Amino acid sequence: MSERTGAAGVRNAPGVPEIPWGTLPPEVIDPIRPYVDDVAHEMIDWIRQRIPEYSRPLGSNYGQKMWGAIRQAVSDFLVVVSSPDASWEPLRQIYAEIGAYEARKGRSLESLQTAMRLCGQVAARRFTTDAARLDWPHETLGRLIEALFVFLDAISEAATRGYASVHDRPGSQREHLRARLHAMLTGDGLADRVAITQLARSTGWGTPSTIAVVAVRSLGDQAPPLLPPPVLADWHSQVPSLVVPDPDSPGHRDLLAALGGTPAAVGPTVDLSRGSVSLHWARRALELAEAGKIPGDGLVRCVDHLPTLVASVGLDLIEAAIPQRLGPLLELTPNQRRRLVSTLLTYLENGRNAAAAAQRLNVHTQTVRYRLSSLEELFSGELNDPGRHLELLLLLHSWQHLVEPHED
Repeated sequence: MSERTGAAGVRNAPGVPEIPWGTLPPEVIDPIRPYVDDVAHEMIDWIRQRIPEYSRPLGSNYGQKMWGAIRQAVSDFLVVVSSPDASWEPLRQIYAEIGAYEARKGRSLESLQTAMRLCGQVAARRFTTDAARLDWPHETLGRLIEALFVFLDAISEAATRGYASVHDRPGSQREHLRARLHAMLTGDGLADRVAITQLARSTGWGTPSTIAVVAVRSLGDQAPPLLPPPVLADWHSQVPSLVVPDPDSPGHRDLLAALGGTPAAVGPTVDLSRGSVSLHWARRALELAEAGKIPGDGLVRCVDHLPTLVASVGLDLIEAAIPQRLGPLLELTPNQRRRLVSTLLTYLENGRNAAAAAQRLNVHTQTVRYRLSSLEELFSGELNDPGRHLELLLLLHSWQHLVEPHED
């Protein structure tokens, strides 16, 4: 189908109303361009206050996506309202994808449309203030407000079409509800248990007492595995994730067998309202496994790597403390340092038992005692201070598992 041309020369796709864009001169629009970020922030504040589904921290992954989308919408409007040659088609595709993304994430179309209306209210109020500040004629303000609401109608229609393209597929109603439940369980902050229970009932998903979230390496073009119905899956994110109900119960321990050898990490088991915590640590564990910091063959379980995961969060502090607290080791050759670090860490982990440490290291007990003697000499007897026991364990473990692999 061919495009048709709007009143001001703007090329519109079939089904899009005549849009009075490109009718305002640059001298009207240029003075308000520097305020794009301020307007976008005000819009986000209104949305987060009035739509619980979008009340996410701005620093979160979704918060950043929302900020980018709203800022882009404000910029797009200022372009098309002052550009007679603007084409609607690229914008239609952008906002159709936003609608499709919200549908895949299981969020409601009503919330998306409400967010767009709130943005329009903020923009109209700002334009009214700008009219007084910049001494615009009433006709100019009227044309700008008219263009604003036609623009909002157009992007809302595009988003609705994109949403419907996902939502109206065969069997997609149940998929939509399951996706929404997954998003609710893994969203930032504490999830609402009442809302979760109500939505779970509508999907036929038995409400569990606990959940664990699994982060899975992106499958690329590979088709996702067929998982048992109790597992809620999101394969569309950059880092796909799964929600496993009551993961420690005997009947649910094998729910992830279908993943085979696909690299994945299971977050800690948490209360139903704290899925975001499990997802956070699952993603962190997957990152460390893919970087070779923890064993990463197949399924990694966060609870098996607690010291490494906790230390990874404060790694900058640990790296800064190592020269001050373990400085004598830095004067050794890499091979000497690795042997002594491994020996001292194993010795401390085994309750300062040289025989047990030797057995774990697969060396003679006298070898361990000789190395410990060397360490005592290096540190002038400081290693026997009980107050440093936990600190030494943390620094040595972090050095061996997080810092040392970077060395040549």
